[in-house]
Amino acid sequence: MLDIKFIRENSDIVKKAAGKKNVSVDIDALISLDNERITLQQHIDEIRAKQNLVSKRIPDLKTDAEKAELIKSIGYYKNDLKNLEQDLREVMEKWRNLMLQVPNIPDVSVPDGKSDASNQEIKSWGEKPHFDFEPKDHVELMLDLDMVDFERGSKVHGFRGYFLKNDGALLSWAIWNYARDFFGKKNFQHMIAPIIARPEHFFGTGHLPNDADDLYITQDNDYLAGTAEVPTMGYHSNETLDASELPKKYLSFSPCYRREAGSYGKDTKGLIRVHEFYKLEQVVLCEASHEESVHWHETLNRNTEEFIESLNIPYRTVLNCGGDLGLGQVKKYDIELWVPGEEKYREISSASYFHDFQARRFNISYKDKEGKKRFVHSLNSTAIPTPRILVSLVENFQQADGTIQIPSVLVPYLGKETISKNTKHTL
Repeated sequence: MLDIKFIRENSDIVKKAAGKKNVSVDIDALISLDNERITLQQHIDEIRAKQNLVSKRIPDLKTDAEKAELIKSIGYYKNDLKNLEQDLREVMEKWRNLMLQVPNIPDVSVPDGKSDASNQEIKSWGEKPHFDFEPKDHVELMLDLDMVDFERGSKVHGFRGYFLKNDGALLSWAIWNYARDFFGKKNFQHMIAPIIARPEHFFGTGHLPNDADDLYITQDNDYLAGTAEVPTMGYHSNETLDASELPKKYLSFSPCYRREAGSYGKDTKGLIRVHEFYKLEQVVLCEASHEESVHWHETLNRNTEEFIESLNIPYRTVLNCGGDLGLGQVKKYDIELWVPGEEKYREISSASYFHDFQARRFNISYKDKEGKKRFVHSLNSTAIPTPRILVSLVENFQQADGTIQIPSVLVPYLGKETISKNTKHTL
């Protein structure tokens, strides 16, 4: 959330930011509502002050008639306050709804564009495999090796359902455990986060109100998060941290749930786009400094690049355009892995920073060296998601005989160098 003072003083900048992000919000209407809010609050404060002055006079009055007259005037003040406070509540409801729609200001380096088609490649790494045989896609490979069952997954879950089984399940565990060790060496605190969270935490991260259609909701009107970013940001909500504690670095593991609203007909085969998955998420809270945010943004994204490089999977990194940024994001990188079966790159990770946009909503602050209260800056980046990474891994490392060669860094975690029809499915 942006500071209303900043919005009032920089309305042209905020309007341009909304245009760049393809966000429709009436900034002039917001400022008009803010004027109403200020005026009503001033009237309320004035009447309360008068009411207090009159109340203080009552003990000094000598006659009951004088006291009765003064008490009567207090009644008029109470009635006026009741009406004004009701007006203020109505204005504040509209004001809050508009404030929640105001986007953060994108960095000057963010390119223009309406969709991910305008994202700019800034890096590519690795050599794409050249097969001397007819390669299979991950669906055929994993079915042949009894690593997945889509038919029974659909029977149990419905559309986009799946069971990972045998080496498919073991490979996922191996990736989780390797990622835990890999990112743990970078001094993250490990966390397993609750994925059912209250609505205010989704408003805090900016997933509500705009992403409501993509969230699962419970009978208690809570939501299932599509990323551990949501509960991890809520961990320090309404707290004032000590500056010496910063940066806070968390590696949060959780199941994740997304309805994939609006994506019917897209990626209906396989593990590319599923409703239920697992993810390790990097979350950082740092001091309120643009330079610090930029530093950690580059660091978090590089962490995931290094992880992918250790698996020797070809990838590229893209800078997201304005139209592909979320409401609160200042800047975002996506890492995309090469998928031989489709001959295209597929997103595996996003790294974003928000300045104090999220922290204002969560009320996460600290006191700087001068003792001034500041809102922290927040960042997050996917460490690794499963099962999507299995798509690129099995396709890039498939062999002519239908087996899958395992990246060397995963061998100690999986306990085998190759997945084949004849291998045992035990750790």
